[in-house]
Amino acid sequence: MTKPERGGSRRTRGVRLLLLGLVALLLIGCAGRPVPREHGGLLSAAESEATWLGRWAQLSASDHPGKSGFALLSSGQDAFSLRVLLSEQADRRLDIQTYLIGDGLTTRLLLQRLLAAADRGVEVRLLIDDMGAVGQGQELAALDSHPNIQVRVYNPLSVGRGTLVGRVLASAPQAGRQHRRMHNKLWITDGALAIVGGRNLGDEYYSASAPRNFTDLDLMVLGPLVEPLSRSFHLYWNHGLAQPIGRYHRAEDTAWRELRSSLDEWIAANADSPYFTALRQRYADVEQGPLVGRLHWGEGVALWDPPGKPAWPGRPALARTMAGELLEHAGEPSERLSIVSAYFVPGAQGTQRLKRWAEAGVDVEVFTNSLEATDVPLVHGAYQTRRRALLDSGVALYEMRAESESDDDGFGVGSSASALHIKALSIDHDRVFVGSPNVDPRSVWWNTEVGVLAASPGLAAELHELTEVGESPTLSYRVGRTASGRLYWQTVQQEERVRLSREPGGFWRHLGARLGRIGWLESLL
Repeated sequence: MTKPERGGSRRTRGVRLLLLGLVALLLIGCAGRPVPREHGGLLSAAESEATWLGRWAQLSASDHPGKSGFALLSSGQDAFSLRVLLSEQADRRLDIQTYLIGDGLTTRLLLQRLLAAADRGVEVRLLIDDMGAVGQGQELAALDSHPNIQVRVYNPLSVGRGTLVGRVLASAPQAGRQHRRMHNKLWITDGALAIVGGRNLGDEYYSASAPRNFTDLDLMVLGPLVEPLSRSFHLYWNHGLAQPIGRYHRAEDTAWRELRSSLDEWIAANADSPYFTALRQRYADVEQGPLVGRLHWGEGVALWDPPGKPAWPGRPALARTMAGELLEHAGEPSERLSIVSAYFVPGAQGTQRLKRWAEAGVDVEVFTNSLEATDVPLVHGAYQTRRRALLDSGVALYEMRAESESDDDGFGVGSSASALHIKALSIDHDRVFVGSPNVDPRSVWWNTEVGVLAASPGLAAELHELTEVGESPTLSYRVGRTASGRLYWQTVQQEERVRLSREPGGFWRHLGARLGRIGWLESLL
C-alpha cells in the first residue's frame, strides 16, 4: 500500500485504515492407508509422458508440432465436469491453486474425488489464499492428513481464522500486506493438461448455486505451455508465503478417513439432486472427448506475478508485474480490442490509453457488470467516474444485467440471476488472453495473478462470438449518452427495446457506488 502523504493527520490515516478494512471485507466468493509418496519438484517430461493424460496430450498434438492446444470453457457444468474427469484420470499429480474454496455441492464432490485420487497414489497439492480459506481450516487439515495430500495457505495469519470479519480485523495491524492476496486460479493434471481462468472452487462458479451464479470462463491448455504454468505453481508452492495448513489447524492422522466417510454419505444422500442429475450427462459428454474437436492450436505465453509480490513494500513498478508483461507481449491493438472484466476500474492512465486507441480508429469495447449485477458496488463506483470520458472517445460500454431474458445458455449460466466473473481480452483478430486478473488496480498492483496469452485466430473468433452473445440486449445494457450529456441504458424488456434514464440498481447499491467514487480509494480497488 502506498504510504500516506507527509503531514497527513492521524484522523485522516485512521479513516483510510477503516476504509481499507471495508475494502478488504467487500472484496472478499474405506480403503487401507495409502503408501506415502514424497511431494517433490516439477514432473519431468518423461514422467508426464508416461501418464495416460500425457500420452493423450501427445497424440492430440501430433499434427501440430511446437503448438499448444486451447479450448474455452464457458459452461459452468462443463468446467466442473472436466475437473472431475481430470481428478479421476490423474496418474501422478494434481496441482490446484485457487483464491477461495467454498462449501457446497461441487466442492464436496471434488474433495471426494481428490481423496479417491490420493488413495490411488496420486500426489495432490492444494494451494489456497488464506483469506479464501476462512472457516474451512479443520476440513482442510483433515484433507491434509492424508499421506498423499498436502494443503498450504498463502499469506496466512495465525489469528482470526474462524470468520471473515475476524480475519479482516486481525489483518488491520498488517493492512499494508494483508490486503494483498493470491488471486491465481490454476489446475494442472500430470503436467500434461492445465486449466486457467476465473473460476474458484465454489458452487456459484459451476452453475450449482440456487439463488445466483457467476458467468465465468476458463481456458484449457495442453502442449508446451503446460510446463511454464506448472513452473509457476511450483514457485508459489515453495515460496515462504505458502505455509502448511497444519501450522494453524490440527487434525488426527486418520482425520481424512472421517472426512471421506462424511463426504460419501452426503453425496449418496444428494445423488438425485437436479444438479447432480444434469451433471452426469455433462460428465458423459466431456468424458467422450468433445473438447478435442474444439481445440484451437497456436503459440502462446504463460504469464504470472512473482509469488513474493504480496510482501513487497509500496506499489511495484509496472514492469515487475504480470500486467506489465501482458502489455509488452500483447502489443498495441490495430483494429479491435475487446475487454471482458467483472470489475473494471481503468484509472486515469488506463482511461487515457483506451481513449487514445479509440480515437485512432480501433474498435474498443468494454463488457463489465452493471450496478444491479455486481457483487461489489464499491468497485462499480470507481468505474462510474470514468464512464463519460470513455463514451466521449468512442469506447463502447456494455453492462451485464442481473436478470436475463434469454434462454441461450451459450454464454450464461442456465439461471435468470447471474453476475459476470470473466477476465478476458481479445486483441485484433488473433490474440486472446484468459486468466485470473480483472482490469483494475488491485489486479495490477496488489494481488498476484496468472493467465495465458494465446495467438490463435480461431480462439479469438470463438471468444468474440461468445462476447457478442453476452452483449446482446436480452443479457446486457448498452450504455450511451444523449446530446445533452445524460447517460442512458438501452436493453430489451418483455421483447421490446427500452431506454432507461436511471442506472438500474437499488438504493443500497447506489450508496455503495457513491463511496467508490472517493478519489484516493480508486488505487486500492
